[in-house]
Amino acid sequence: MIRILFVCHGNICRSPMCEFVMKAMAEKENLSDKIFAASAATSLEAIGCDIHRGTQKVLTEHGIPFESRAAVRLEKSDLPKYDYFIGMDSANISNMKKILGDSRKIHRLLEFAELGRDISDPWYTHDFNRTYEDVTLGCAALMSEIKKKLRQQNSF
Repeated sequence: MIRILFVCHGNICRSPMCEFVMKAMAEKENLSDKIFAASAATSLEAIGCDIHRGTQKVLTEHGIPFESRAAVRLEKSDLPKYDYFIGMDSANISNMKKILGDSRKIHRLLEFAELGRDISDPWYTHDFNRTYEDVTLGCAALMSEIKKKLRQQNSF
């Protein structure tokens, strides 16, 4: 099983959006038994809070199933539990490295789509649709990477 932890600042907008988009993609590809996705925050600000209503709205509009959940914080103890730690922006990456150390498992989501830019935080921009477009683009590229890895492992 490939285990992915999506990480953003508060774990209420971007990272849960990624979590549920990736779960939907895995379901569509019949890979739910091979891909596990979860999400976490680098900060303590929103711990215990549910997904932001803007994220809920955009997921609903695109037919992406999601469930109520409580934001959690990334911990050093997560390092051996996941194959990929996917941050949304350079600040997330910096904070992830402070928590986890400088691991080769840490990536910025849009690097998989060969884009050298961050996914903007809709908490500040209020543009959940743009964030959804970037998340979908990044998750699709990450899915391609994972499918290659699974083929190499003869698991697909």
